[in-house]
Amino acid sequence: QVQLVESGGGLVQPGGSLRLSCAASGFTLDDYNDYAIGWFRQAPGKEREGVSCISSSDGPTYYAYSVKGRFTISRDNTKNTVYLQMNSLKPEDTAVYYCAADHFRGPCRVATMRYYDYWGQGAQVTVSS
Repeated sequence: QVQLVESGGGLVQPGGSLRLSCAASGFTLDDYNDYAIGWFRQAPGKEREGVSCISSSDGPTYYAYSVKGRFTISRDNTKNTVYLQMNSLKPEDTAVYYCAADHFRGPCRVATMRYYDYWGQGAQVTVSS
């Protein structure tokens, strides 16, 4: 059974940093390498939006304009884990962050959530002084 588990969320002051992790289980190593991983977030009263994604086999990455230059996505396929390093956090980054897996070998496609087959339960990130 495939599972994605996010961790690393919490409360941080504006300008601070957090690193989210998305640990996957239930994949074989070769199978996990065929999945693009995306990070999404949902703030209270707002729709879920794509934040960043990384293609299968550590391929191309994508960042939403609102986080470009502040967030960095990476993956360690030996640990079936994807990371989202978030720096210079702003109050508007406050949201529940979800990771998801898309069985697709092309460039990751974070703009379309319906392509994602598996989702984590979410991790709360709160940016506040």
